[in-house]
Amino acid sequence: MRLRDKVCIITGAGGGMGRKAALLFAGQGAKVAVFEVQEQAGQETVRFIREQGGEADFFACDVAEERSVREAVEGTVARFQHIDVLYNNAGIMPADDHSVIDTSAEVWDRVYGVNVKGIFFTCKYVIPEMQKRQKGSIINIASFVALMGCSVPQDAYTASKGAVLSLTRSLAIQFRPQGIRTNAICPGPIETPLLTEWLLKDEEARRIRLGRQPTGRFGKPEDIVNCAIYLASDESDWTNGAIMSIDGGITCNYF
Repeated sequence: MRLRDKVCIITGAGGGMGRKAALLFAGQGAKVAVFEVQEQAGQETVRFIREQGGEADFFACDVAEERSVREAVEGTVARFQHIDVLYNNAGIMPADDHSVIDTSAEVWDRVYGVNVKGIFFTCKYVIPEMQKRQKGSIINIASFVALMGCSVPQDAYTASKGAVLSLTRSLAIQFRPQGIRTNAICPGPIETPLLTEWLLKDEEARRIRLGRQPTGRFGKPEDIVNCAIYLASDESDWTNGAIMSIDGGITCNYF
């Protein structure tokens, strides 16, 4: 097992890619701290992990609130004694996020509060715990839109994911001498219920987007999580400050 006995915090682990990450990490032997703002969803993830023979616990956490993050990290240390991996998966992409000319300041702040400030808070309280043992892996989920423009903009989301990449590089340089590596994953379009429902309703939108995808399909959550397992494992000891595009090749496609 590649993550045997590693204590791994996964934010937003109550559903989607976060839940898939929690289940697959546990399957690789990790002890999973499920950070989730929705208790029922978080507890359900814990139940699924335990049913498959894994070890996990739920910690109520709103990543946009500093006190909530601090208390969840303290609870994790009290439960598991230390932290090996921080997987910053939590993020939002609201429907009312459009171009800068028609996106409200409230939406902009809400997106940044989760997507950027959330990583600031988790790192603020997890890194000192990793420093105690001089080891750790931080994995930040960004997006392929941080690397390229889009004619159908979601500017708050796009800008927030660009900030995640810059913060990743800064953390990688600051803390690798203390045994803590930091990397980012930029997923391409992933099959989620929201994406699937939208594209099933609009066949032309689906055709256009798949036309830019060399693999001929959208990504699946496990495509991203399998990369994260590598970054969480000791196999990635020399991988630091990397921006890994797991997108089927869409960001290198020009026509």
